[in-house]
Amino acid sequence: MSSKPKQPLNSAELAAYEATRYLAAELLESVREMQAGKVHLVASPVAEARRKTGLSQSQFAALMGVSVRTLQGWEQGRKQPSGAARTLLAIASTNPKALLAVAAAH
Repeated sequence: MSSKPKQPLNSAELAAYEATRYLAAELLESVREMQAGKVHLVASPVAEARRKTGLSQSQFAALMGVSVRTLQGWEQGRKQPSGAARTLLAIASTNPKALLAVAAAH
């Protein structure tokens, strides 16, 4: 059975869809699903590495030598770090104190 792929809504269709939504009810339902264990949040490895250092996004981005926007792209999975950034992220994940020590020395 072949089905056509869904096409993006045009402006009129999107407006009609949005007019029927009740966001408060949708949010409440999402909270209930999370409380019931039906939804599992998956932290990105980049966000987890940053969390281990205890740094904010802006602090961690400066340490990595990238913009906050680039770091956010990595954390959200929209972009992938490459080269030296991957190495620094691996260090941050496995030994965050070493990365912080090197940063403090500069």
